[in-house]
Amino acid sequence: MRLVPVTLAAVLAASTAFAAEGEKTSEKSGGGKGAPGNNVEMPYLMAPMAGADGKLGGYAYISTLLVAAGDTDALAVRDKLAFLQDAFVRDVNGTPIAAADDIAKVDIVAVQTRLLADARRIMGAARVKAVLVCTVQVAELRPKQTPDLYTAPKEAIQQAEKDGKPAKKSPCAT
Repeated sequence: MRLVPVTLAAVLAASTAFAAEGEKTSEKSGGGKGAPGNNVEMPYLMAPMAGADGKLGGYAYISTLLVAAGDTDALAVRDKLAFLQDAFVRDVNGTPIAAADDIAKVDIVAVQTRLLADARRIMGAARVKAVLVCTVQVAELRPKQTPDLYTAPKEAIQQAEKDGKPAKKSPCAT
């Protein structure tokens, strides 16, 4: 019977130490996430990316997180979500988001700074702590096609046609 309280105390101590270590790691990495309830996941943004020729080369799909100053501020952000999303979409479509050295990469710091300015303009500077870019996925407009991995020799196709059997052009064809 004495084993249960001792085990419970050990589990509580371990979970407290684990939580403290998680907070230290978050502070070191500059995670920037606020307290639970203060984070508002924003809808995805789809931003155009220029290609090498200056024309549309693809799109960057960006997920963002808005960190509000407090619980009530997070509720106000959720109430104004449509206005914030409209400002974010206009921003990423109006000004290029590509890095200066590589047009295929997104300048995340610049995007976060611009989106934070938009959010503070709409919500007020005291209500918004940060806007974080969580993930970025760049998709080419016209991705390069890979050739078939296997194509049967022309003679094998002709022989199969003579025999009346369907000719397979690749191992995946049926």
